[in-house]
Amino acid sequence: MPIRKGEPWGEPGVLPPDGVVVRTDAEARAVVTEAHRAGRPLPTLGLLGGDLCRALGGTGDEARVRKGPATVVPVDLGAVLVDGRLHWFVAHLVARRGWWRGRLVAVMNAQHIGAWDVAPRGHPNDGRLDVLDGDPPLGDRWTARVRLRTGTHVPHPAIVERHVTALQLDLAPRMHVWLDGEDVGPARSLSIRVEPDALRCVV
Repeated sequence: MPIRKGEPWGEPGVLPPDGVVVRTDAEARAVVTEAHRAGRPLPTLGLLGGDLCRALGGTGDEARVRKGPATVVPVDLGAVLVDGRLHWFVAHLVARRGWWRGRLVAVMNAQHIGAWDVAPRGHPNDGRLDVLDGDPPLGDRWTARVRLRTGTHVPHPAIVERHVTALQLDLAPRMHVWLDGEDVGPARSLSIRVEPDALRCVV
């Protein structure tokens, strides 16, 4: 069940024998994708790096993940049909044509993209995805880029913020889509939903 305000979250534990250690969001996504496509249960992930690891307070200490003291937490997962083909993402989806022109869309399960605090009010187990969608003027983009480090780029009149369990996005004309930092190519439409409590992660 997604986290509720004021309730404890996670429990002491270590990576089980069948768990998988990953060092990036892209590695985590690859493990999830392989398991889903093979019809196997998702393994517990030991997070040593990436934006999801940062959102969960991970230290990157492999000995801690394997032997403790570590924390095991339930985490939501993003699922998306990219022009009809199913993909998953653990931390974020980004759709854009360029950073300095055209529409920008970020769908966040984690709070950060690298050094940028994109979704300062997000949580990876609240049962929702945080969506930022807009086409700010060029001057505002430079200001927002600076403010992204502190999460003060929102609210902004040219950026629509939503907290959703599912959404449809028309990207016409096509926009390039990145899942957990990996370019999966241009797309015309996205059908996105959250899978609550889909993952168990150790940090």
